[in-house]
Amino acid sequence: MPDLARLSLNTVTVRDQWTLAQCIEGCARHGIRWIEPWRDKIAEYGLANAAQHLRDAGLSVSAVCRGGLFTTGDYQAVLEDNRRAIDEAAALGAKSLVIVAGGLPAGSRDLPAARRVVAGALAELTPYARAAGVTLALEPLHPMTCADRCVISTIAQALAFAQSLGTEVWLALDVYHIWWDPALESSIAAAAGRIAAFHVCDWLVPTRDTVFDRGMMGDGVIDIPRIRDLVESAGYTGTIGVEILSHDWWKRDPDEVLRIATERFSTAV
Repeated sequence: MPDLARLSLNTVTVRDQWTLAQCIEGCARHGIRWIEPWRDKIAEYGLANAAQHLRDAGLSVSAVCRGGLFTTGDYQAVLEDNRRAIDEAAALGAKSLVIVAGGLPAGSRDLPAARRVVAGALAELTPYARAAGVTLALEPLHPMTCADRCVISTIAQALAFAQSLGTEVWLALDVYHIWWDPALESSIAAAAGRIAAFHVCDWLVPTRDTVFDRGMMGDGVIDIPRIRDLVESAGYTGTIGVEILSHDWWKRDPDEVLRIATERFSTAV
């Protein structure tokens, strides 16, 4: 059972109810010491305001979500936006910037070419991240997202990218996206020393929406403690982010969501 001091609130969990300022105050009320803000919330609040409020509240930023999406839109504009994301992470003292690669470009069926674009973009950004002191945390996503969000589907794929790019590229592992992997144990073990972030939620049966119907920990079929044990056996001792994208949970009182998340962190993680 993990120490509650490792719990980090990913702000998407209360995306529809709270601003970033309200997320910070909510964490303070519930004794949550870590936060993972999404960039849209940072932009709404203003980077300087966010940094000051976080300092005043005594909260630390475990990661910023998210960079990447390298295969969408104008390539140079995407790279520049990722440099801004690295700057935001550095300004907030974040340990890492979570990277979601991007799916197939519009009209394309060339999956290997899309992966080459991702590798090239990461190679270009690595020196910038190194200078900023920010780790790029590459997140493999479930294969159902390969067409539109992420052409990197497995831990093994993400690790191969990371190892080819240097010490600034690590991995972000989310149980929602990796629990199904038949090579889960060996892949996590191989990633020892390269895990920068770990996220929890649950997979519901039935799942009505593959993006926005995540479950609260303990409400679904994922053996979260087992995966946590594997990640920790690979040397990870960092924060554990609660990241729940759910239309159902977004309708609930956010203080209730944080209360339940804190309870489940102790019983189901």
